[in-house]
Amino acid sequence: MLLATLFRLSHGDVGTCAHYRPPYLPTACYGNSPSHFPPSNMFAAAGERIWDNGAACGRQYLVRCVSAAVPGTCLPDQIIQVRIVDRAQTSRSRPSSNGATIVLSSNAFGTIADPSAGLVNVEFQQ
Repeated sequence: MLLATLFRLSHGDVGTCAHYRPPYLPTACYGNSPSHFPPSNMFAAAGERIWDNGAACGRQYLVRCVSAAVPGTCLPDQIIQVRIVDRAQTSRSRPSSNGATIVLSSNAFGTIADPSAGLVNVEFQQ
């Protein structure tokens, strides 16, 4: 897959990743409009580290789980592309862990890690 190849060739930033569940609306980026959510449900809320005073809205990131407190939590070789649709600090649904760099939708998180985990370490790049 082209995304996986590109991601492995250039290393991204490292941070923490939590997840959140519905309801996802309203969002800090788009209010009550669901039109900015990708059909794949691969979206995220930006933590303060990447929020950038709202400039993060609409940005897309490649994300992969690299480690967690419990071995085997990360799903190997899974890289996802997510779109930022919200701000984690003000999201309607609270993240599984506060202070994460990026907070993935439940669908997105379950693609890269065991959904029972509250927080994992990720590599990400815009």
